[in-house]
Amino acid sequence: MTGAIHHMWLQRNQGVFAGAEGVPIRWISVTDAGNQACVVLVNGRNESFWKYQELIYELSHQGFDVYAFDHRGQGASGRLTSDPELGHIGNFDNYILDLNTFISDVVKPERYPRRYLMAHSMGGAVTTLYLARFTPSFHAVVLNAPMFGIQLPMPLKRMAVSMTKLIDRYQTKPTYAFGQHPYSEEPFEANEVSQSTVRFSWSKRLYNEYPELRLGGPSSRWVWQALKAGNQCLSNAARVKVPVLLLQAGCDSLVDNRAQYRFARKLEGCEMRVIADARHELLMEKDEFRNQVLNETMAFFQRHT
Repeated sequence: MTGAIHHMWLQRNQGVFAGAEGVPIRWISVTDAGNQACVVLVNGRNESFWKYQELIYELSHQGFDVYAFDHRGQGASGRLTSDPELGHIGNFDNYILDLNTFISDVVKPERYPRRYLMAHSMGGAVTTLYLARFTPSFHAVVLNAPMFGIQLPMPLKRMAVSMTKLIDRYQTKPTYAFGQHPYSEEPFEANEVSQSTVRFSWSKRLYNEYPELRLGGPSSRWVWQALKAGNQCLSNAARVKVPVLLLQAGCDSLVDNRAQYRFARKLEGCEMRVIADARHELLMEKDEFRNQVLNETMAFFQRHT
């Protein structure tokens, strides 16, 4: 991370565009004039393209131009509330519009003979709804632990949408959902997303060095909008016409893996692989799991050239 990857990172292209409602959306790319393929990365909630330097380095050395952006309200993009650590969204649809603008105005994938998408968690829901709505020019998409549902206890799960919608309606300003709080640094032993001590520690150090990237818990409205978006992904699955590989984290405690199975059944031709014993952040996991993800991804891209 302090050698070849850091050198690559210093050579990145970067810019900003006006997202929906004028929110500034920051992006980066790592490109080479000889590359004939591109990969667009769509990250999850509470993430930034800064976090994926290792992956971007690996993809660029496989001959891909790599493009990534930060969602509104997080990372290096414009925040939406007076509290910069509150994870908030007014309308989930704006995530989708931002992705469409990024692809059409910045990436311009038609320039490349081979074009792919990789998305994680919330980014998987954003990407799925983008593919269902717009006419994509991509050959294949890989969804890593996509957020088609959030893990909640069954009694709460049944009334979560109506409850969070009601709470949001009577709030005078966005506030943290019940049990959520501003950014705090949890110890590795307490984390639920990765079993890689080195990658977990590196990402925490990143947020210490660049505190402006930090994000805490979500607002009640974000929870409502996310649950609604997950349901829309399931109901619109059949509209996705691009080959999809869904990689599930076998020990995921954040998103609902049952919803991923339902999505795979609804989308004809969807390929699904379970990375047994892996946690939610598949691309930040220890090598024995992360290498499976990369091998499955590269093989899938190769089959869809």
